[in-house]
Amino acid sequence: MGTLITGRVGHVVTKGLDTHDLVCDKPSIAGSVSQRACVFCGSRVVLYPIADALHLIHGPIGCASYTWDIRGSLSSGPELHRLSFSTDLKEKQVIFGGEEKLYTALCELIDHYKPAAAFVYSTCIVGVIGDDVQAVCKKVEKEKGITVLPVMSEGFQGTKKDGYKIACDVIAKLVGTGDDLPVQPFSVNILGDYNLAGELWMLSEYYKKMGVQIVASITGDGRVKEIRNAHKASLNIVQCSGSMIYLAKKMKEEYGIPFIKVSYFGIEDVSDALYEVAKFFKSEQLEEKARQIVIKEINQIAPQLAEYKNKLQGKKAALYVGGAFKAISLVKALRMIGMKTVVAGTQTGNAEDYKILREICDEGTIIVDDSNPNELSSFVKQTGADIFIGGVKERPIAFKMGIGFCDHNHERKIALAGYAGMVNFAKEIYETISSPVWQFVKR
Repeated sequence: MGTLITGRVGHVVTKGLDTHDLVCDKPSIAGSVSQRACVFCGSRVVLYPIADALHLIHGPIGCASYTWDIRGSLSSGPELHRLSFSTDLKEKQVIFGGEEKLYTALCELIDHYKPAAAFVYSTCIVGVIGDDVQAVCKKVEKEKGITVLPVMSEGFQGTKKDGYKIACDVIAKLVGTGDDLPVQPFSVNILGDYNLAGELWMLSEYYKKMGVQIVASITGDGRVKEIRNAHKASLNIVQCSGSMIYLAKKMKEEYGIPFIKVSYFGIEDVSDALYEVAKFFKSEQLEEKARQIVIKEINQIAPQLAEYKNKLQGKKAALYVGGAFKAISLVKALRMIGMKTVVAGTQTGNAEDYKILREICDEGTIIVDDSNPNELSSFVKQTGADIFIGGVKERPIAFKMGIGFCDHNHERKIALAGYAGMVNFAKEIYETISSPVWQFVKR
């Protein structure tokens, strides 16, 4: 642990060696070069998958280019969210203000694209120069007759996790403003699935077969109208608790909608997600349908998983992801294909999450909160991991260490959720670890 900087010691535990509780839910320590992103990034990744809304970034062009396309969120209809608009603030606006430029850009974009709503993101420089983004949004909303929501996401306010909360507060302003969507008795909202590689469509199919209606997906393949009617659902299913737990709690307080936290990664957790919904509605019919789906899906993929398990037995994985719920699911999924997790870390985990993670990990596993490249490189070397599972920021770490990398975050184009996703995951892990390229790399 010699690579830990002062103040980071409590953020790392080795199961079986350390007895202290993991320090978490703290601001990143200065000099740590944390893997966390800024507030603006957190807000944008939550809101951007709303496909029929206009998304305008008020700030320098670098903010728009930094976060453009960071989630491979697919849409079954409009694709306005795939475009990246910016007011492209320059020195002139920094000195004299950028409100006029924002007003002009908003009006032109709304006239041209006719969006269902508009989100305007405030960045660091806007917070510094003091543009009244809220006043501009209010003026345009009145003139154009559509909802224009300011997202006060100046990056310096905190971390990506703070951006999640800001985004949830903005979504909450839409929820409850509509009453024009028929809702069945068995109805749910899915919170925190971003439809990466079309995963939401797979999950929707499971619930459809059970007889459960999805009122709104917030926000993968999202639509403004559905979000406006989300208050009519009977249950909120929270897939990414790190980004959407704020909204789930808010909707419980305002509309009395209960929520459950689930994960759709790995056979155990996706099966539990189906059973938990059936259990909530206290319907024997739903439970039986869920049971039939689980049996059928597992029987279909079991032979393939057995084959991969035989080939991957004893291999070791390091993982560092955004949310702790995903980390917990990945540990289970890796164990199912014969692999051992030797490093498990997250950016946004809380004490409860890390307690669960510690319980399910093997002795000797290094568990880390809010890590940085130097630490992660050291942990990979120390444990002899064969593959690194993470996001775009972790890819260079893996390749510099001479091991394979599996993208389980924003940019991936392969569905890894659900039952078919479990096979895809096992296949990608196997093909990456067994690639002949590693024989030419000095580890």
